Amino acid sequence: MNRDPPFKKILYWCPKCNVPLVGKTCPCGGESKGVQLLKPYEVRPALSRDMELIGDLVREKFGPVPLSKVILLNKSGGADRTDLVIMNGERFGWLIFDPVEREYRFDLAVEALPFILDHVTKGIVDIEADTGYSKDQGRIGGKRLPLTRPVPDGSVIVKYRNKYGTGIVKDKMIKVKELVPVEPVNVPDPDWDDVIRTNKNHLKNLERNAVRTIKQHMKDRPTANVSFSGGKDSTVVLHLARKAGIEDAFFIDTGLEFPETIEFVRSTGVEVIDKGNDFWRFVEKSGPPTKDDRWCCKLLKIDPLGKYLADIGLCITVQGNRWYESWNRAGIEEVSENPVNPLQLNVSPIRSWRAFEVYLYIWWQNIPVNPMYEKGLERIGCYLCPAMLESEYEEVRSLHPELAERWDKYLDKRAEKKGLPAEYRTWGLWRWKELPPKMKEICREKGVEIESGRSPGKAPVKTASAEKKKTTGSYITLVKPRKRD
Repeated sequence: MNRDPPFKKILYWCPKCNVPLVGKTCPCGGESKGVQLLKPYEVRPALSRDMELIGDLVREKFGPVPLSKVILLNKSGGADRTDLVIMNGERFGWLIFDPVEREYRFDLAVEALPFILDHVTKGIVDIEADTGYSKDQGRIGGKRLPLTRPVPDGSVIVKYRNKYGTGIVKDKMIKVKELVPVEPVNVPDPDWDDVIRTNKNHLKNLERNAVRTIKQHMKDRPTANVSFSGGKDSTVVLHLARKAGIEDAFFIDTGLEFPETIEFVRSTGVEVIDKGNDFWRFVEKSGPPTKDDRWCCKLLKIDPLGKYLADIGLCITVQGNRWYESWNRAGIEEVSENPVNPLQLNVSPIRSWRAFEVYLYIWWQNIPVNPMYEKGLERIGCYLCPAMLESEYEEVRSLHPELAERWDKYLDKRAEKKGLPAEYRTWGLWRWKELPPKMKEICREKGVEIESGRSPGKAPVKTASAEKKKTTGSYITLVKPRKRD
């Protein structure tokens, strides 16, 4: 019976030092508090682009509100990017990207109010002055109240007598969340160097255990090497493997890498393997790869890896896979045989690390890392990977318009050829062969109906909607939005 790995579902924080903790205890001796994380329990530092986004959105809504230097992001489910923002050991709000409107929004959490209320200059709705609420309507929380003055849509702070809370404004109505007494507080504002110093013993233990794991298995096969992707996880693993005595490492160039990634890989001295296939030739025949049909991985990674392994023979390969990256990797063992190529025995020494620990270790050891992370990408790989978020692809359009333009032109051409609506590209619908429920709901709300998952040769499901237009693997129909009461 398969069991879930022992995920860290709680992030511990020292209120006295105001720093996040790798473990449960702080060297100061103060009692830590726990912050409940959301699935998949991945938590990472807010980097330069993240801080810029959050700062701009918060200031636009609420005025010159200062942000702490140490902010963490907890990835959670949504239509695209949805991060729980953690600051001062509390839920500060949610950073959300809308793949339809192509813009970010920030929804404030009530737990943020004690830290920001003294600095807020706008974005406050006074229930008594700004709505038609009267006492005989009963409780306020959860109600939608009409506004008596213009208020921009989005997250707002709600005031009712001596209590404060948060709410969402939409279509001249405000939906009020909970109201609570708020007492402004002041806390220390440490930086990431302070966080590293606080967690140094934990980082030493993580390093010691990872190096020990590599040394235990590096002699299990005649040769040992490191699989290097140019991302943060494999960067840490390369550093650890070299501490353990492994110098050989390889990087498979898919032909779809960021120029910054190639430059960074070459700076590490890692061998670059170029035995791949021509993605652009294959994509014209097969259609775009999708999250549920990533044929590109076999073409651009697995096949070249097989050729490489055929030359070097039986080997141990140290890799940077982690449980928290995705549910597909949640069951990774310390050692596992490559199911595609038995020549390779994979060792995963940081499989239990969160991105939080990965970045702290990088900063503690002063390890150079791919610069694309600071520019707004959470994951590094092919620039048109279907697993990439639409929010990330918007960053690609800004950072490398020439790369995005080629892929966009291909998608537009395919949509025109197959009779697909513009949303196929503009909403990123190409990323799925079978749309997930969250995207189906968006399509229904916006008047784009997707019927997908049809096997080749099987008749489409008949409906009373407009004429269906045939596609490869899916049916897309434009319909009128349903009228709402």
